[in-house]
Amino acid sequence: MTKQPILRGVKLRCPTCGEGKLFQRYLVFRDECDACGQDFRSADTADGPAFFAGFLIMIVFAPFYFILPMLEMALWLKIVAWVVLLSSMIGVALALLPPFKAVLFNLQLANKAEEAQWQSTGKHGTPPKGWKN
Repeated sequence: MTKQPILRGVKLRCPTCGEGKLFQRYLVFRDECDACGQDFRSADTADGPAFFAGFLIMIVFAPFYFILPMLEMALWLKIVAWVVLLSSMIGVALALLPPFKAVLFNLQLANKAEEAQWQSTGKHGTPPKGWKN
């Protein structure tokens, strides 16, 4: 297994050498590492980074969604507070997506993760030939 895939992911660096940059531009991987030539086309993080980033953001920001409506303040001030809250939430989400995507990508490469393969166990009710109980 590649050493330090999480730390290298947080730094947005290659999981193999730790030197080359992972991203060509925002959330778009390079085809390969500039330093060691590691192929980056083999792994796909899908929507995992968005799920984990969104989950963390909701844990942090959810209390404000309950507290803010209960505060006694002028309507214009409450609107400003909502705009600030939503803007900061979007900003944090956009800031967290690259490191989350890089960490998941590095973990995939480090662990040689592949898409799961489904295997049939035979027809319903009858075990396949060679099946051991």
